[in-house]
Amino acid sequence: MKTRFSKFFNLPELINMFKEVADIKTADMLNLPVPNAHYQNVAVKPSDIQKELVESLGERAQKIRDGTVDPHEDNMLKITNDGRKLALDQRLINELLPENKNSKVNACIKNILKIYHETVEEKSTQLVFCDMSTPRNDVFNVYDEIRNKLLEEGIPESEIAYIHNAKTDVKKKELFSKVREGKVRILIGSTGKMGAGTNVQERLIAIHDLDCPWRPSDLEQRAGRIVRQGNRNKDVYIYRYVTEGTFDAYLYQLVENKQKFIGQIMTSKSPVRSAEDIDEASLSYAEIKALASGNPKVKEKMELDTKVSKLKLAKANYLSQKYDLEDRIIKYYPQKIKSIKTRIEGLENDIKDLKPQKEFQQIKIKDMLIVDKKQAGNAILLACKGYDGQDKKYIGEYRGFDLYIQFNSLSQYYIMSLKKELYYPVELGNDVYGNLTRIDNAIENIPKSLKVERELLQNTLQQLYNAELEVEKPFEKEDELNDALKKLSKINKELDLDKKENIPDTSIQKGDKETNRNKRNLER
Repeated sequence: MKTRFSKFFNLPELINMFKEVADIKTADMLNLPVPNAHYQNVAVKPSDIQKELVESLGERAQKIRDGTVDPHEDNMLKITNDGRKLALDQRLINELLPENKNSKVNACIKNILKIYHETVEEKSTQLVFCDMSTPRNDVFNVYDEIRNKLLEEGIPESEIAYIHNAKTDVKKKELFSKVREGKVRILIGSTGKMGAGTNVQERLIAIHDLDCPWRPSDLEQRAGRIVRQGNRNKDVYIYRYVTEGTFDAYLYQLVENKQKFIGQIMTSKSPVRSAEDIDEASLSYAEIKALASGNPKVKEKMELDTKVSKLKLAKANYLSQKYDLEDRIIKYYPQKIKSIKTRIEGLENDIKDLKPQKEFQQIKIKDMLIVDKKQAGNAILLACKGYDGQDKKYIGEYRGFDLYIQFNSLSQYYIMSLKKELYYPVELGNDVYGNLTRIDNAIENIPKSLKVERELLQNTLQQLYNAELEVEKPFEKEDELNDALKKLSKINKELDLDKKENIPDTSIQKGDKETNRNKRNLER
């Protein structure tokens, strides 16, 4: 028995905590100038041998489930790895098996050659990602198979390279430089060695994913080599090769589900409240049996998984918006409306006795009545000069408004606040006459502010009305989600073959159980 995470709960709260220490910016948010990526899935038919071997994997899974095989000899992880090898090339299971001319390795070679010849003048480059069957001298491997066939087709050996041969940072830099210059036009490697830090995008026109990694971040790293700033190509191509009837399609589906879970956190979207942990490196017994038997319901399950995930995310967004609207209806809008009404009332009272003034008449600064405009301007500057506090300080009166000054230490300037019922801040400068003009403009703009506040009140009332209507609307795809969940539950039960196996013996009568229990108690 192994202990591991089963589910993550309270994801919205988890994400809110995470965002306190992390500023998440994904590629879709940044909108960087990168080439347009065209994804092309290349599906090939399995050979008869591959079909037979996939069935044998199901038989092996049955033996493991029955407990007739020692886990050190065979286990689910080993079956999964063999399934991945089989999907790549049947000779990885047994070197003596014949070559499948229609394998995905040969399909990849055809595409490499086609793109190579089409882009001779541009010296465009290609990457081939293959995490399994890396270069070895003593056994058959996919790397040498690809290189040898490319050499047979006339591609110079100098233009083909393995990332594995660049064993030091210096050699890697030299190799990457050759790829950027177009001297090496085909580079083959694994995600681990050719992922992050591989800056060869300048002439990169295509990448080929021969196998499916376990982690979404690995697929993202692969795509990140080509969908990258600095690539001179406007359009690039990402080929993903799948052998039908093997583990390939299902593995890509698993990685997609993992990515959806991660994507819910690494975006601004609202996640579901809980999610299954999906960091498993092997398929379950039921999954292997279903794949091995060629059960068409596996495909239906994959489609339903995708549909349910999308609908659950849509419902999570709907509920998040609904809760936000309810909060706004109860708290935000009433407080905002009350605040606006208070401000409107204050503005109306402040302009009741306000009279237009074309020329300066008088101002009172520190109990001194000043009628000369220049002297008034100097008095304001003098009052500021002797005060550097951040609290408002009363200095006089002007046109029925009390005058207060304060110093903004952050921006290093003085603020004059005019007050009746409300405060009207004015930023002061060094000009003697300019400050008085600014104060007059602030007073003259009070009627405009009243008009703006009244419009804001109308808009806020309308928003409240719209929110009250919106919050009553049900989730429009609720029936579709429930129907999909029922179908998925039914298919999961049908595919979960292991629950029908190894049924424990329940023939012991109740009396026998009681007798045995009493006997054990007496022995104690």
